[in-house]
Amino acid sequence: MLRLIGNILWFVLGGFCMGLAWCLAGLVAFITIIGIPWGRACFTIAGFSFWPFGRVAVPRREVTGRDDIGTGVLGLIGNIVWFLLAGWWLAIGHVCAAIVNFVSIIGIPFGIQHLKLAMIALMPIGMAVVPVRR
Repeated sequence: MLRLIGNILWFVLGGFCMGLAWCLAGLVAFITIIGIPWGRACFTIAGFSFWPFGRVAVPRREVTGRDDIGTGVLGLIGNIVWFLLAGWWLAIGHVCAAIVNFVSIIGIPFGIQHLKLAMIALMPIGMAVVPVRR
């Protein structure tokens, strides 16, 4: 129940706008054809950005137990390209939303979540969103 309340408050306090920003970045990436891997990551993180409570982003290597194309050297190169083209814009959006949330006491947990998403925005390739284990 608390996750539902947290997600609803999150959606109103910046999650909706930043989720749309991630979707826009994903659409632009898909239009370029070569950006499909980035677009796929964008839509995964957009869903996480809309409803983050109850889920966590972890390196895909921890989930699968092995390396793949996104967790190796090509993933690093992809993250560098991503950072230069779109990552820092999304990170700035999350940081601005975090600052606005930090103004009130109730917004502090949401501001912290925005800062976590800002870090993910800088290097999303090789990340997986999984449910929180109890």
